[in-house]
Amino acid sequence: MSGRLSMLQSIEPHRVLTDGDLDGITSAGILLRAFPNLIVEFGHPGGIRAGVFDHLIDSHTIICDLPSHPTCGAVIDHHQTNSADIEGVLNLWQATPSAARIAFEIVSESQDVSDLQEMIDWVDILDGGKISREDFLSNHPMVVLSRSIEASERPEAAQRVVRGIAEGWGIERILADPLVVESIHRREKEASKITSIIEESLIVVNRIAIVRFDGTGIRTNGYRITAEAGDDCDACIVIHGDVNGSLNGTKPPLSASFYTNSFLHPNGGLVDLTHLATTFDIHGGGHKDACGCRIQPLSENGISEDRKVETIDVNRNIAVWVDKWTNERTRNIRFKAG
Repeated sequence: MSGRLSMLQSIEPHRVLTDGDLDGITSAGILLRAFPNLIVEFGHPGGIRAGVFDHLIDSHTIICDLPSHPTCGAVIDHHQTNSADIEGVLNLWQATPSAARIAFEIVSESQDVSDLQEMIDWVDILDGGKISREDFLSNHPMVVLSRSIEASERPEAAQRVVRGIAEGWGIERILADPLVVESIHRREKEASKITSIIEESLIVVNRIAIVRFDGTGIRTNGYRITAEAGDDCDACIVIHGDVNGSLNGTKPPLSASFYTNSFLHPNGGLVDLTHLATTFDIHGGGHKDACGCRIQPLSENGISEDRKVETIDVNRNIAVWVDKWTNERTRNIRFKAG
């Protein structure tokens, strides 16, 4: 796939709009090595689809680790549900464990980026769901960085990590930066709250774990849930956000994330979880083992309604997802056995 860098150069990029997680942050840092004058902005999938970031997107914008947009110049992504071409957009989608891997390979066409090899390998492991339970619970520098940096919470710290990657600081220097240290300490203080929420709300229904973080102002990923639930679950649903939240406000909207228990199923889960994420939300999606959607307003019978989302909708969405999960899991197990 040589020549992708020259294709990117042809759009004369001046901005990258990237996801605010470790994969998106790392991708932006790598791209800055090839395009040092890029303006780095952080976004999220729901905001892209809802038009929240339209003012940042034009034909000179690279969208990275996020859904494509009809007016952007190029998209670099690896999510299963974002692979379709859009006319006029340079589509650099590839089925890799991370978007950072794609950016790494593109920039390596003209530069030596071997100093980032170990970092990219770890981003692949973390974003691709291949991490072991032992590594996830460890204090490996990349694991610490991944659980401490989120652009939606601390954009200035995320920008510092981008700069560090672009300038070749190395992971130890990045972790020693004052802004990053502050984010690490903040996450450490939250750890006990996260544990308490999991202990108080974790339930397992038909081997899918469910935890509700909505209304707490705190969020975590599926690794943390499945590490706690252990072999009792094959996957998990994590509810987060706020009933009064919005895509462009200070509080995020009510949403759900779905994760395969990759500690138990390192080669992929029993159910394609995007089937759950797209049950009601046409903009839901991601990977079959890690994806998400927004909570949708439903009737008591699980039928979509045209109204604002209410807290009661969380349980109504969950009930339908659990039924769908149970049916697909049972069918897939029988298929494999037969």
